[in-house]
Amino acid sequence: MAVSTQPLMEAFGVQYLDVTLDADMADETFADVERLWYDNGIALFRGQALTETSIIGFCRRLGELEIHVREEYLDPDYPELLQVSNKVEAGREVGILKDKELGWHHDQSYMIEPAIGSMLCAFELPAWGGDTYFANLATAYEALPKNMKLLLEGLCAVHSYEYFNGTWSVPTNEKQSNRTPPVLQPVVRTHPITGRKAIYVDPAMVPLIDGLPEDESRDLLNELFDWIIRPEFVYRHQWQRGDAILWDNASTMHRRDAFDPASTRLMKRTTIRPRPELAVPF
Repeated sequence: MAVSTQPLMEAFGVQYLDVTLDADMADETFADVERLWYDNGIALFRGQALTETSIIGFCRRLGELEIHVREEYLDPDYPELLQVSNKVEAGREVGILKDKELGWHHDQSYMIEPAIGSMLCAFELPAWGGDTYFANLATAYEALPKNMKLLLEGLCAVHSYEYFNGTWSVPTNEKQSNRTPPVLQPVVRTHPITGRKAIYVDPAMVPLIDGLPEDESRDLLNELFDWIIRPEFVYRHQWQRGDAILWDNASTMHRRDAFDPASTRLMKRTTIRPRPELAVPF
């Protein structure tokens, strides 16, 4: 039986209405869920009885799970899960990124083989704030004027985790920095499964375009950054406890609002690597 769904917004995002997030999902259902995710860029599972094992088990069916470089923020019992939180236990911050605003970015674009997907799951939510926004970069690319598409063809940009941390997070240690040097990625990324092209730069991770004078690089990036966050490309998600959102890092980027620092927000995230045959999807 086909999975029942409803759109999150026109031509972007899907909500599954009758799917339980579980490693033992029937093969036919899983195939529908995976296809709909790729077709829609982001996918919402709402009202889930979230457990670490169900999240990990389901996500492993999509691809290999990456252990995040920030090991100090991993779930101590489930290292496949990065804890995104302002929670403090026994005087220790258990999660990364705390309570402030978080700028537009892709996950793991600073890796030579960037992540294909991520899933973020809501365990505890604050009194206010913490909404997450997703931008459809495939649709944004398709809407570009032809002359801009030609200009972007063949260009590569620098993606730097150090640049991201300088504004939005805490610095990495020496070992972590050595594992995450800046890398070049194409400005336009071709999806390994759908074949759609998407703009693959973002304000938080990308300081420059390779091979262009600094002023030209900055002007072009600013023009692209203004373009890709136009309202028609962006979905705003207001979280409920038990939500799990799966997003496609090849065709979307995301950001987060600040939230009530007096409340606790605890989210757990997987990072999904592409299958080996799709590892360099450009």
